[in-house]
Amino acid sequence: MKIRVAITIDAPPAETWRTVEPIERHVDWMAEADAIRFIGPQTRGVGTTFDCLTKLGPFHLTDRMTVTEWEPPRVLGIRHEGLVSGPARWSLLPERGGAATRFVWVEDLRLRFPVKALGELGLLAYRPVLQLTFSLSMRNLARLASSGAR
Repeated sequence: MKIRVAITIDAPPAETWRTVEPIERHVDWMAEADAIRFIGPQTRGVGTTFDCLTKLGPFHLTDRMTVTEWEPPRVLGIRHEGLVSGPARWSLLPERGGAATRFVWVEDLRLRFPVKALGELGLLAYRPVLQLTFSLSMRNLARLASSGAR
């Protein structure tokens, strides 16, 4: 199931990246993230692996993620490796002559479930909740990035 959401942030890509770059601070703006714990000493760049305690409505799960793309200040890609699997990518595109950022969030998720069809149906039913949650997270990010708060 592919989800794509986007927002324009009133801050240049480099400023927006400074808010996105500290993975441990994603809990400050991601509505679904409760806690992040790194697996190993690496906390930045390709190969960084972490567990994110994620809450989606009444559901809680620990989502193992590995950074697959790291191109400051343009792209951060990860791969979900737990019950929910698949790639995610954040693109930070300059707008208004570089004074603003178009933040695009794309996820292509699969639910690892004993009966594959039930997992896919579950994700499809949950899609509106995920889109709403991602949109809320992006509004939180926009507020932090445009205020310069980190």
